[in-house]
Amino acid sequence: MNIVVKKFQELTIEELYEILKIRAEVFVVEQNCPYQDLDGVDQEAYHVYLQEERRIVAYLRVVDKGKRLDEVSIGRVISLKRRQGVGTELMKAGLAVAKEKFGATVVKVGAQVYAKPFYERAGFRQVSEEYLEDGIPHIYMLYEGEINQENS
Repeated sequence: MNIVVKKFQELTIEELYEILKIRAEVFVVEQNCPYQDLDGVDQEAYHVYLQEERRIVAYLRVVDKGKRLDEVSIGRVISLKRRQGVGTELMKAGLAVAKEKFGATVVKVGAQVYAKPFYERAGFRQVSEEYLEDGIPHIYMLYEGEINQENS
């Protein structure tokens, strides 16, 4: 599996199409949640994905502090290959990008409540009460551990 890291302007039309397609498949169709995915943040983000046989199998975006949250943040986390370690590998790569590109020492996520165990295994801890976003229960979680490229 290949890890790919690109700014929005570096994505090919085919890559952008596939990213938006899987985001819609998971966050809109699978979760039955119509929401505005295209939020104007993608243009400022680093897009990190795992590619297998020229297909994107996992994706997230890394956003600098002040663009979406007060801290550097990771969002739109998707793994099409669930419970196979792919999400863990993706998150390690995302944390490394947060440090390398934005100098992050702390990273925040707005996690869906059901995914809390995944984020805890990655080193995040809950820092907020539950809140609703687009009708889905979320919590804020913070990563304050050592971020280094060896882990990616």
